[in-house]
Formats: sequence, structure tokens, C-alpha cells
Amino acid sequence: MRVVIAEDQVLLREGLGRLFEDAGHEVIASLGDTDGLLPAIAGQHPDLIVLDIRMPPTFTDEGARAAREIKERHPELGVLLLSQHIETTHAVALVTLGGFGYLLKDRVLAVGEFLAAAERVAQGGSALDPKVVAGLVSGRGEDDLLAELTEREREVLELMAEGLTNAGIAKRLYLSERTVEAHVRHVLTKLDLPESEDGHRRVLAVLAHLSATQESVT
Repeated sequence: MRVVIAEDQVLLREGLGRLFEDAGHEVIASLGDTDGLLPAIAGQHPDLIVLDIRMPPTFTDEGARAAREIKERHPELGVLLLSQHIETTHAVALVTLGGFGYLLKDRVLAVGEFLAAAERVAQGGSALDPKVVAGLVSGRGEDDLLAELTEREREVLELMAEGLTNAGIAKRLYLSERTVEAHVRHVLTKLDLPESEDGHRRVLAVLAHLSATQESVT
């Protein structure tokens, strides 16, 4: 996997580079801002772009805006946003494009899970931080369809949105795959979404629904 990293904090940028290289991946560019991202992409043909949301010069949403531009110009590239803050608006706007991930920076400490998420995004899948998904799922009115989900079904929905397969969800929640399959069917039924064998499309369908729900209550 060929990786471009854009992170203004030098220690984190170097640490990320070492993580990827130690795992056998190639870091082809390491940047402190978003200015050189597009030229690096055009000249190096990466598989994954890892970038901070808040970058110079204003430290607001430079990374998120760069991610949107990258996905518009190069929809085949995986883009993984990192942040210290939960900003669900950016997640909702980008996740329906596919090949997108949004993790809080402390997830990097779980090296194995972080690298697995990065590889999944590079392959066109999704990876959303559970706290980000929780922000999407919570805080809605009683009439919302999400209010019909049980606590366990919400847990399953959050893990679906992370990009986990039924087997992965079963392992995380210490359940049988058959039990997880039943929960997934219930979630999709209650959200009025068709079942699909394509896990990536399943995640996008669920998050597209959450996006529409969020817009309807804001």
C-alpha cells in the first residue's frame, strides 16, 4: 500500500510514517500542510491519503476540505481523516463517497486495528470511529426510526458503520454470527433499508439514512 500523510504535528506525522513502514507499506510523501497534496497524488499514485482535519493556516477544516477535493478528483483513492474532535458534519458529507475513514487520533494507539482500518479504506471500504457513529446515532427525536432500535441493535449499527463484517461484529460483541445476522436484519428492517451481501454498500446505505435523518432535525 502506498501512503501519503498530511499532518502538521511533526511527532505524530513521523510516528504514522513509522507505523506504516513497519507494517510493510510505503510512505511516498509526508507533508505538514495540505498545499502539496494534489501534486503528490498526481505524481506518486498513492492508494491511501491520511490527513488531519485541522491543518494550517487556520486550523479549522483544511483537511476536510482537501479530502472532499481529493475524492471529487480521484474517487478511487482511499482517504482517512484523523482528528482530536468529533465533527459529524464532515463525516456525513464524505462517507457516502466510499473509500473513506474518520478516526479519532487516539485510535492510532491500537496499532493493529488502526492499520486494519487504513487498509480497509485503501481498498474502497469504510472506517468510522465508534464515537463519531455514536454522535450520528444519538440525539434524535422519539419519532425518528432510530428510536425503534434496541440498545444491542444500536451497537450493531455502530459496528456496521465502522465497516465490520458480521463475523467481525460477532467477535467484538462476543455473539454468534447467526445472532449478529438476526440483529442486522432487524436493523435494516427498522431503518427501511434493503438487505445486501455487499458489506460496503450496507454501511453506505445506513450512513446515508443517518445523514438524511440528521438534516431533517437540524
